[in-house]
Amino acid sequence: MISGSSRAPDGGGTEFTAEGLEPVLREACATAQLDDRGAELLRLGSNAVYRLASLPIIVRIARDPQALAEMERAVRVTRWLETEHFPAMRVPASLTQPLIVDGFVVTFWESVQEREEYGTVGELADLLRRLHWLEERESLRLPYFDPLAKVAASLEGLDGISVEDRTFLDERAARLGKDYDRLDFVLPFGMIHGDASIGNILRHRDGHAVLIDPDGFALAPREWDLVQTAMFYERYAWHTKTEYADFVHRYGFDLMNWPGYETLADLRELMMVAWLGHQVTSSGGAAAEFARRVRSLRTGEGRDEWGPF
Repeated sequence: MISGSSRAPDGGGTEFTAEGLEPVLREACATAQLDDRGAELLRLGSNAVYRLASLPIIVRIARDPQALAEMERAVRVTRWLETEHFPAMRVPASLTQPLIVDGFVVTFWESVQEREEYGTVGELADLLRRLHWLEERESLRLPYFDPLAKVAASLEGLDGISVEDRTFLDERAARLGKDYDRLDFVLPFGMIHGDASIGNILRHRDGHAVLIDPDGFALAPREWDLVQTAMFYERYAWHTKTEYADFVHRYGFDLMNWPGYETLADLRELMMVAWLGHQVTSSGGAAAEFARRVRSLRTGEGRDEWGPF
């Protein structure tokens, strides 16, 4: 979740900007004995993501000061997945992490390849099916995924939106919370990725697809890992009918045939809209997309006009 402020999470003077984070990157790399010269800033959002020029290493600087426990867990999960020979991003074995630099949480990851190339929807299904068969260790200390708490947290601090929009989103969240409590899940309860979408499947330099961004690993009904692909197809047309059919065939379950699909999709959609709402004060594009999405929620129309963000 992105706040409207670009200040350091601990209230210090460092801004969460390309210029402000340069000394944070430099100190983190020095601590890890890595060369930061020529590092390329790939993204600046919930995390600042850098690619080092000297080594195939990705550096992530988290904006949220509460990310420490989450990133500690992500590193634990990633190292465990490697012992299971699961196709996922890796962390350098020699580095102790996360690091705290000027109030920011910094982690280091092995680069998948020199450019971003996403996997396919079918490969996502294969990876999720394999992941859901794994039996997680208690030492991972995975939390229980509470979507209602996550929605409530995502609606906190939406200061840049109108009172009318905030009231509408709050009321929608309350209604969906009641609907969610009545759901009868049919897939086994267990470990999930937590943000399973095509955007978190990358092509490795050797050709195979790998799962990335393990920040949201948790224990929950497995339906949560299927809902984004279904709604990206059914609501926004971001996937084709053929792609979704391949996903269903390879995973072995069609979430859209389950009576609870609409409620789950509505909740995930609300999380997406609230996340975007935290960017409206710093991005004109985000503000326009947020307004478009809220209008769709109010009218029930225009979801096929949403743009990935």
